[in-house]
Amino acid sequence: MRQELMSLPKGLAEDVSRNLVMVARLIDEDPEGAYGYSRVALRLASRVAAVREAAGFAAYANQKYSEALAEFRAARRMTGTVDLWPVMADCERGLGRPEKALDMAGAPEVQKLDKAGQVEMRLVAAGARRDMGQLDAAIVTLQSPELASHSVQPWTPRLRYAYADALLAAGREGEAREWFAKAVESDKDGSTDASDRLAELDGVEFVDALDEDRIGDGAIEVVEDDVTEDRGATEDEGEGEDEGEGEGEAEDTGGLKD
Repeated sequence: MRQELMSLPKGLAEDVSRNLVMVARLIDEDPEGAYGYSRVALRLASRVAAVREAAGFAAYANQKYSEALAEFRAARRMTGTVDLWPVMADCERGLGRPEKALDMAGAPEVQKLDKAGQVEMRLVAAGARRDMGQLDAAIVTLQSPELASHSVQPWTPRLRYAYADALLAAGREGEAREWFAKAVESDKDGSTDASDRLAELDGVEFVDALDEDRIGDGAIEVVEDDVTEDRGATEDEGEGEDEGEGEGEAEDTGGLKD
């Protein structure tokens, strides 16, 4: 990306690079903010492929699939590479054209992708099959040497997760549980919610300790009831005692109430 920006005047290159850095920083947690920075970069340097690609990913993160597809196509024309082919196909899915995504999955460009790109293309194709209601075909699409491999690669958690989710959608709960467990095993960074899905299948329910609707009010009521009972017992015990002692107990009760 820095190499591409060298074609711009120095001051302009610095402005563009700052906006691209903000796109990268915000795209996961604040997609709208990332999109705003991408539009600024695009306005400043629309003839730079890296800028078009960043604008495409920012639009994609905001589900602006038509815009994302246009930017990805522009970046591909500029670079001549096929790296963006899977995400372009996924944009077709987002636009409600799963058949087009499947056509792209069978195109010669897929053979030019690296291993990560081919796995990504397989995930997109399986998603397209599910969009069309072809659950069994989606499951078969995901069955591959990469899925069967015991080695863990960056794509492994997502591939196993997608396979487990497809199995569950097809009603094969036992197999789905097995593959969600495998996804958890490979997902050291928590990039998926496989652990939550596995717990759900096992009937485990997590309760937020700070959930006031679930436990907060009830806990307070129990404490108040206990205090009331203790106060009543103290008053009963103090009925036969002298007035000075009673005043001392009243002060203690007041402190407890506070």
